[in-house]
Amino acid sequence: MLTVIVSGLAIGMLFAAVALVYNVMYSTSKVLSVTTGHISMLGGVFGAYIIASLQMHWLVGLLGALVVGGAFGWLTELLAIRRVLARSDEHLWLLSTLALATMVQQAVGLWWGTEPKPFPRLIPQEFGAGVLDQKFWLTIGMAVVMAIGLELFYRRTMYGKVFMAMSEDAFAARARGISTDRIRLVSYVLSGVLGGLAGFAAGQLTFAFFALGLTLTLNGFIALAVGGLGSNIGALIGGAALGLLNAFASYLFGGEYQQTIAVGMLMLVLLIKPEGLLGAKNVRPV
Repeated sequence: MLTVIVSGLAIGMLFAAVALVYNVMYSTSKVLSVTTGHISMLGGVFGAYIIASLQMHWLVGLLGALVVGGAFGWLTELLAIRRVLARSDEHLWLLSTLALATMVQQAVGLWWGTEPKPFPRLIPQEFGAGVLDQKFWLTIGMAVVMAIGLELFYRRTMYGKVFMAMSEDAFAARARGISTDRIRLVSYVLSGVLGGLAGFAAGQLTFAFFALGLTLTLNGFIALAVGGLGSNIGALIGGAALGLLNAFASYLFGGEYQQTIAVGMLMLVLLIKPEGLLGAKNVRPV
């Protein structure tokens, strides 16, 4: 039973990390990009490639995952977000980010292969370590550190405060001389770096798999909606709740009911508290 709890919490923290990436992107663009989960997929795949295939140190693999994630975040803003937001107020970003996510997934599948591949062990440890296995605690620790780091970033840095200003009112921020295009690009690069970190840290938990992106995008969104859009603590709570529900559903009823229960939890929370558990009521609707 303890293993079920720890494994559920770990996978929930991966969903929470994806929800945190959503929050960073949304703060400057008011967009929920479909590419969000694919950033983490790239972090896991490229991390595994550098460590296992190129036989390099895991720190080099981590650096590669961060660089690839940041580059994909940059491409997402440049190709799928900027032009769409400049030309229309409609939600065409949904189609543009979906198209980009699909192209990247197919390209990775052709290059990396379509079968899940194991992610190398980062810390010397015997297999069968149970609840002390690094694959659980690396993921949990990553999400907690990411949430704390983002809170400090928003409160203590100039860019963080600018992100918050744009989140409150992008038009007022632009009127005060802030280059909203540049700040949005910075936020997407930061999102990419964080997503790459999440995929790398959780690689042993999920394997390096080209089709993981859409699953992370969906479950990260559910964690975000349950916890509350814009709330980093809410993302952790929503992710933990989703992961634990999925783990117990799989343990009690079988894995085929996981997604049904996840969507059911989302609908229940949104019916009772549409803004999410810790979301602000005045958040601009998507």
